[in-house]
Amino acid sequence: MGILKTVEGGVTAAKGFEAAGVEAAVKYQNRKDMALVYSATPCKVAGVFTSNVVKAAPVVWDQKIVASAPYVQAVVVNSGIANAGTGTQGMDCCRQEAACAGEALGIPPEAVLVASTGVIGKQMPVERLQEGIRKLAAAKSASLDAGLDAARAIMTTDTVHKQIAVQVEIGGREVTLGGMCKGSGMIHPNMCTMLAFVTTDANISKEMLQKALSADVVDSFNMISVDGDTSTNDTLLVLANGLAGNEEITGEGPDYHTFCEALHQITTYLARKMAGDGEGATALFETKVVGAATREEARILAKSVICSSLTKAAIFGHDANWGRILCALGYSGVIFDPEHVDLYFQDKERRIHIYGNGVGQDYSEEEATKILSSPEVTVLVDMHMGTQEATAWGCDLSYEYVRINADYRS
Repeated sequence: MGILKTVEGGVTAAKGFEAAGVEAAVKYQNRKDMALVYSATPCKVAGVFTSNVVKAAPVVWDQKIVASAPYVQAVVVNSGIANAGTGTQGMDCCRQEAACAGEALGIPPEAVLVASTGVIGKQMPVERLQEGIRKLAAAKSASLDAGLDAARAIMTTDTVHKQIAVQVEIGGREVTLGGMCKGSGMIHPNMCTMLAFVTTDANISKEMLQKALSADVVDSFNMISVDGDTSTNDTLLVLANGLAGNEEITGEGPDYHTFCEALHQITTYLARKMAGDGEGATALFETKVVGAATREEARILAKSVICSSLTKAAIFGHDANWGRILCALGYSGVIFDPEHVDLYFQDKERRIHIYGNGVGQDYSEEEATKILSSPEVTVLVDMHMGTQEATAWGCDLSYEYVRINADYRS
């Protein structure tokens, strides 16, 4: 593939995209809580959504738009209220948002996607949303600061905004992809996590864009967990306006695989940022499984470890309790011989062997505590069963997680 480089910005980094973030008082006061992503020209769109049977109204709306609309040009997002568990009134709100955005931006309502995040069960303040949309349309800009405003406006319990942009050469043209996401709690996806939006000026068919996205989430957003709860609102959208001018990608080949690599850099970065910013988290907790018999077994094993509440609590306590890791591997559903497994703790500077040949190893507890006190902690698992590997990301489980979620509605 071509040289892939990270560049400044987020959703406005690619040609033809504008964004904005404004205060609309949907729920929060004195902070930006509505965002817009807009393309000056029509976009191909791909999306993946929550597998939760209970789907928020914006998810239902977007699924229909992604499946049937000839093109899209805008995404309107609010934070604070999820528009989930809101019945027909919730769907009416989506229609009114799309109509308002269509009028403000001069595009068809069916070219408008909507997304919401926040408390489930509250009805949306439609008039405030409409006023917010008009503010967004007036404020939209192609500047990098406008993209940053949008990334900040979609936050709920997130402690940091999350955005990235990359560039790569495809078909002799410079192609840019930019992305932003939010997510800190209710993170345990079966597609992706919470809300994420990717923009690109790549020229790619709708079919290949959807194929790339659906394949990508298996090893990016689907490999993270904060608390085991799959949201009603999980939405990942990719908009491609083709302004880079590369020859349209209509099938597999070098250009398609280069695009997939660039997309994966965006999604894995955002996924890691979400996992590390889990509610109350003090550390990003990564589990890398190598030597597995199949890729799917590697995924299952890695996710089992990062989803273990006992292991997450041990990471928070900087306690090298490898028994909890071994236990999580054992109940994952993958059959293996524990006598042949090796476990390691590592951070960016050190790695220690903690379990092998069926017994704990002679490691320094002091050294283990230093590793587990790092902001990024990795458990390396070597199954010695094959050549496949996978990585999952989560976070530690702290007292603060309970406080945040005990007080979430207040």
